[in-house]
Amino acid sequence: MLLITTNLGAFGADTSLRDLGFVNKYMIDINGKNFEVTFTANFNVSSHTFSTDDKMLQFNVQAIHEKENVAEIIIPRDLLDGEFTILLDDKEISAPVNKTERSSIISVVFDGKGDYTIGITTMDKYNGSGCLIATAAFGSELAPQVQLLREIRDNTILQTKSGSAFMTGFNQLYYSFSPTIADYERDNIIFKEAVKLTLIPLLTSLTLLQYADINSESEMLGYGIGIILLNIGMYFVAPAVLITKIRKRVNIEKLHKIHG
Repeated sequence: MLLITTNLGAFGADTSLRDLGFVNKYMIDINGKNFEVTFTANFNVSSHTFSTDDKMLQFNVQAIHEKENVAEIIIPRDLLDGEFTILLDDKEISAPVNKTERSSIISVVFDGKGDYTIGITTMDKYNGSGCLIATAAFGSELAPQVQLLREIRDNTILQTKSGSAFMTGFNQLYYSFSPTIADYERDNIIFKEAVKLTLIPLLTSLTLLQYADINSESEMLGYGIGIILLNIGMYFVAPAVLITKIRKRVNIEKLHKIHG
């Protein structure tokens, strides 16, 4: 992958914050095909990266204004397309996206001097590429918890036919309801924190797969069924047993009060 940067003065002589800046052109070479990304801003870009695996375009920038650091990023739709997530220092921010036939134009505005990282990633809700609920709960696709889920999926589960078949069926169910839950998480911080706590036992159980030596379809099935049963126990059996015990205790105390 080859990246070439050219800095050109832009916007003319007007010295207002929105009218003074640089045009940065990045030529991204993927498998012999070039894509030009244009980053126009009133601050400096110190470095940049592009990951084809994560569908992530990232810029390290040096903001020079206390108010209204402004950038416009033009990305060919052949390079990145879909639903954009814009990150500022790994935290999702709101940024308008306008699309033409060939390009996506992203407008980013933020306040504060200093060094920042602007990340741009895309995700097709229905192709199983994103963990929508976990991303909304932990705030970013770059959060360690979300990366853990992605690594287990890509490096363990999808490495076997049975695992791939499971993910196909799981995605059809998961993406039928997860966008709604993820949207509600973003709107309701209490619900978001509740989901985050709920995900912790699942994440803990899935880490077991990182230490499992899976070399066959039968081993994948065995570990997979074990993880599923473990989560059923944690999420359903254990709470049911606890509730039953609490009810019995309450009933015993009521009987003691009646006959006491």
